[in-house]
Amino acid sequence: MSLGRHGRIRGDDHDSTRDRRLKAVAVPALSSSPVIDTCVESTRPAGDVPAAADDPGEVPDGLLELLKTVVDPRKRRGRRFSLASILLLALAATMTGAQSFSAIGEWVGDAPVSVLHRLGVTGRAPSEKTIRRCLQQLDADALDSVLGAWIWLRAKMIGGVKVISFDGKTLKGARDGAGRLTHLLSGICQATGAVVAQIGVDGKTSEVPVLRKLLATLDIAGCVITADAAHTCRETAQVIIDAGAHYILTIKANQPLLRKRCKALPWKQIPVLDRVKGKPAHGRAETRTLQATEIDTGIGFPGAVQVLRITRTRTVVSGHRRTRKQSREIVYVVTSLSVSDAAHHQIAEWLRGHWAIENRVHFVRDTTFDEDRHQARTSAAGQVMATLRNTVLSLLRFAGHDNIATALRHHARDFNRPVELLFTC
Repeated sequence: MSLGRHGRIRGDDHDSTRDRRLKAVAVPALSSSPVIDTCVESTRPAGDVPAAADDPGEVPDGLLELLKTVVDPRKRRGRRFSLASILLLALAATMTGAQSFSAIGEWVGDAPVSVLHRLGVTGRAPSEKTIRRCLQQLDADALDSVLGAWIWLRAKMIGGVKVISFDGKTLKGARDGAGRLTHLLSGICQATGAVVAQIGVDGKTSEVPVLRKLLATLDIAGCVITADAAHTCRETAQVIIDAGAHYILTIKANQPLLRKRCKALPWKQIPVLDRVKGKPAHGRAETRTLQATEIDTGIGFPGAVQVLRITRTRTVVSGHRRTRKQSREIVYVVTSLSVSDAAHHQIAEWLRGHWAIENRVHFVRDTTFDEDRHQARTSAAGQVMATLRNTVLSLLRFAGHDNIATALRHHARDFNRPVELLFTC
């Protein structure tokens, strides 16, 4: 039902014949909630009206005001639900383990009126089709920018600095409007495992220039940036240095001249500064040794102050005869951090922490949220769903949850739990 001219009630395409024959009824007063454009007609029993404590104004101002800054792509005519309320509903449903638009719609359809009211819906709940069409039309990069900036302010420090790791991930089931696989580049706070930034990578380009574009939108001054070897290039290093941040970058075959210069350093005369023996598991044990040297003359790389050499020796015991096989890998690392900026073992920890993005974010999204099997085929739907998962993952990390699967089950057992977390985040 919707309001027509002169305040009369008129039916819409979804109303039944019986509904169209209903006589006009008094329209309830609009709530004083800051959530706008909500439906004003309620179809639920009078006894289900939420208490005053559940007023939508209790939605946390920070999150609500943030979501209200996201540009609504829909035409003004015909809007029955605000974009902010739909995003809140989608986040709450994802926090209970909803993995698709259909699952989000089912959760919203089952949610009690008190929960919907607290999330900004004062009348009939939006349908799955309404939610899906709204989210599919969003500018996914703009949504990532808004939510990422909010999460960035809540990122924690390690050793007095924010350490942000950047890595890419392809959504195997999602494609954009042109039929190309959706590839996303994300930045993760090492201290919390929260996703503080994300941007879509066009199929016609690579992650390398996109990272520079993403860094230009962030206030990374004083931060330490880590990335995989694909991003070890002079242009990216210069962007980081110009922004007042530091980098830790590995060197591989994509930079043959730089690797040759690092390999030619007098490593035999450089002492081992740190040796770490990993805990044996599945018949394998790994030992890492660290050497580091400051660069006086430079190696032709912007801002480079130190070069580290990390030697990984892996021992594998197999067979009934307990045969031992050893393999050795040498990795060179270039960094703009000096000895006074950070200890060598701290730099090595940050470098190892970079790969935690796979276990703490990508693996969780693949397994717990079953992301790769979500076949979003319309516009930026795949990236929007990934953004919802990133945001929920970050909120759960901030709330102290280490096991995300357990946290999702916990919030799924009570409709009020995801709302309470949105209130307190």
